[in-house]
Amino acid sequence: MEKNFLNIPISNVYTRPNIRSEVSTQILYGEKFKILNKKKGWVKIKTYFDNYLGYIRKQKFRKNFKPQFKIFKSKSRIYIKRKNKFSPSKDFLYFASGISILSENKKFLEFEKNKWIKKKDTKFINHYEKNYLKIIKLFLNSKYLWGGKTLDGIDCSALIQIYFYYNRIFFPRDSKDQIKYCKKKKGKKLDKGDIIFWKGHVGICLNKSKFIHAYGPRKKVLMMPTNRTIELIEKTANLKVKKVSNIKRC
Repeated sequence: MEKNFLNIPISNVYTRPNIRSEVSTQILYGEKFKILNKKKGWVKIKTYFDNYLGYIRKQKFRKNFKPQFKIFKSKSRIYIKRKNKFSPSKDFLYFASGISILSENKKFLEFEKNKWIKKKDTKFINHYEKNYLKIIKLFLNSKYLWGGKTLDGIDCSALIQIYFYYNRIFFPRDSKDQIKYCKKKKGKKLDKGDIIFWKGHVGICLNKSKFIHAYGPRKKVLMMPTNRTIELIEKTANLKVKKVSNIKRC
């Protein structure tokens, strides 16, 4: 199947070719995917990064794309150039999106015809960010959104995956697959970088006592005391911790 690349800032990926079906994930500008089949204005796709299957709206996608930079801001405003003046549009590119460059000046990069991004919002495509908490904290106070993976809405498993996606390292999309992929930690003492899994939920320890997750009942990404979180989830959802790993062991 031919390679395709998304050429709009974001696209919902649906479980069925119907806008009323569940959004299972999202794909970002520059993301590579295969088209498996077409059906009445929809295409079934498989992403290259995490082998995810789903449906997106049919449109004209890019066929040739070699990203040189990626977005290193929670979301980066797109600008339009008029008479040598850059004016902000209403659109954004989101964190970890890859872009190729048509031209540049001191402060801006042109990634499509008369669509510009601030240079300071980007890193080279091969930039590797070791500080996973620096990335995850970008999404603090973002709203919880099932299937979401941006500042405008993100779910618990995407909050963990986004660190790996930025660094272009394979990592599963859903928590049910993440729990199988990550190696179990030895010992019971919780520490920085520990990933805690429940059935259908996941989050990460900031340190020995603080925890960050996209928490559905509170409808946002927030920091909470780790032990309090474990107690709360057991009390309200009747779920016990299934596995503890560490982000360095995934």
